[in-house]
Amino acid sequence: MPGSKRPIRVLVAKPGLDGHDRGAKVVAAALRDAGMEVIYTGLHQTPEMIAQAAIQEDVDVVGLSILSGAHLTLFPRVKQLLVAAGRDDVLVTGGGIIPPADMEALQQQGIGKLFGPGTPTSDLVRYIEEWAAEHVSA
Repeated sequence: MPGSKRPIRVLVAKPGLDGHDRGAKVVAAALRDAGMEVIYTGLHQTPEMIAQAAIQEDVDVVGLSILSGAHLTLFPRVKQLLVAAGRDDVLVTGGGIIPPADMEALQQQGIGKLFGPGTPTSDLVRYIEEWAAEHVSA
């Protein structure tokens, strides 16, 4: 269609040793249902694997699902790898079991809004769509 924008491309990833991915799959389905292109990397991804996949897939957003408590290490590492590869334009966001003080500390390091358990998927969709409207060109 002339003048239509391409879909927002989102990589959903489960870094670290956390073996629970039901939430990540629910989020991936909700984003897909909202018209986004979603790539789900599966369990046990290293930050390096996630950043490489994000670059190869030319995504706009990386959504990390972390329940293991390693969020203060994993979010900044993925962001650092993307920046080092020249992709500081990628939004790194996500959710999981993350205390509010840690969410604030991560956002001060350039990580996007983070979401806790029970957040309606419509909140995630709205956040990504609003971010993309300002940052993603057609």
